[in-house]
Amino acid sequence: MSQHRAAGNRVTPGNAARKTGASRHSAKHRVARRNTPSSTQIVGLTAALAAAAGAVGFSHSALSSPTQANTAVNLAAASLDNGNLSGITTARIQARQLATRDSSRVTLAGNDTNKKQAAAAALAKARAAKLNATNTLTAKRATALALAKKAEAKKLRESLNRCEMMISGYHITATFGQGGSRWARNHTGTDFAAPTGTPIRSVMRGVVIFADWAGPYGRQVQVRHADGTVTWYNHMNKFSVSVGETVMAGDQVGAVGSTGNVTGPHLHFEVRPDGGDPIDPIPWLRSHCGLNP
Repeated sequence: MSQHRAAGNRVTPGNAARKTGASRHSAKHRVARRNTPSSTQIVGLTAALAAAAGAVGFSHSALSSPTQANTAVNLAAASLDNGNLSGITTARIQARQLATRDSSRVTLAGNDTNKKQAAAAALAKARAAKLNATNTLTAKRATALALAKKAEAKKLRESLNRCEMMISGYHITATFGQGGSRWARNHTGTDFAAPTGTPIRSVMRGVVIFADWAGPYGRQVQVRHADGTVTWYNHMNKFSVSVGETVMAGDQVGAVGSTGNVTGPHLHFEVRPDGGDPIDPIPWLRSHCGLNP
């Protein structure tokens, strides 16, 4: 009997293997029992997870999908790991900080937009002011130009109508229609005797149409005026103008002389309306020019 037990307890390679396997199986079960939570631990963990999920804000009705349920469990587990829902508090702080940063970005973007809009408005206002100033200046210049043209036109009209006495320091020696031995028929003008070299001036504004020797008239200048009247200046000793030249009232056309059929230095002055036959110069000077020789 003792031999049988002894034989049964004898260590053989097969017995050693079986004992080693049995030992490992027992150790594995002991570790599993130690790592397996008890029913009390499971109930506590479940309650803690449920409380944490409620603290995070998930209701039973909100956990409508496995994904949402997993999210709730993960948040709850994270809060339990940090202790006393510190994970939830941290998440809330981070969410608030993120919202604050987003709000700051929106505010900065709005401020930048407002600045750009203000700058654009200021630029538009400056351009409008510059345009108004330009338009005002243009209007002033146009007004000034119109006034200048009006004044020039008035001056021209006055110059066209203005008259100047042809000679100074004179005395009349012969009148229109008077007979005499020095002309073939009645006198065709008025003679104004004056010293040789006395300036002879155009009675009105006009254009010189003749400046040359004219036989018994000696050196002669003819000036056609705006109304077509032609005035003749005769017996001059020199010319001061040439054909085609425009002269104003009072401009010198020559000087008193004794050329042609004369007995002494004088100006023989004639007036010929439309370049035709001569008329009496004295009434014409009085009515047309306001002059009284």
